[in-house]
Amino acid sequence: MSAAKAARQGEEIWKTKIDKVNAELVTLTYGTIVAQLCKDYESDYVEVNKQLDKMGYNIGLRLIEDYLAKSGTMRRCANFKETAEMIAKVGFKIFLNISPTISNWTTDSKQFSLIFDENPLADFVELPDDGRAQEELWFSNIFCGVLRGALEMVQMQVEAHFTSDVLRGQESTEMRVTLIRYIDDEMPVDDE
Repeated sequence: MSAAKAARQGEEIWKTKIDKVNAELVTLTYGTIVAQLCKDYESDYVEVNKQLDKMGYNIGLRLIEDYLAKSGTMRRCANFKETAEMIAKVGFKIFLNISPTISNWTTDSKQFSLIFDENPLADFVELPDDGRAQEELWFSNIFCGVLRGALEMVQMQVEAHFTSDVLRGQESTEMRVTLIRYIDDEMPVDDE
């Protein structure tokens, strides 16, 4: 599917098939979750990142079904580039009404970046000013887990991590996504 067609599909689904939730409510609720994790883990931001990723992974395992139902996707993507287009132009559009830019493909087409011009999770957010959060906390790390969980359900093992974040004072918010392998469909062992 072409990038333009994926973008049109995402826009059409957002306009006609999605029950909208107040963006500020989502932002404030997510911010409260992150703040509570920071408190629970006593500002161990590495552990907070792990917990956000784990939460996202569990969401992604379930979110893929909603994505497939709303997008009407009936076939597998032909390759990882098409998967990236569907993630950026349809998936993020359906659930957050944003469309990150895809860039920085590796020559083997197994790794790309998502550049977030906008990030509704980070609206109204300032990282703690304790000297460590700016270097250790990836506030939107839940996105990485969501992608890992959702793609695993469609037989793709990926690694996702942020490389920059405007909340850390950097110029852009960038997530790297790497295809580790395609997961073979496994048949259950016979009980005979």
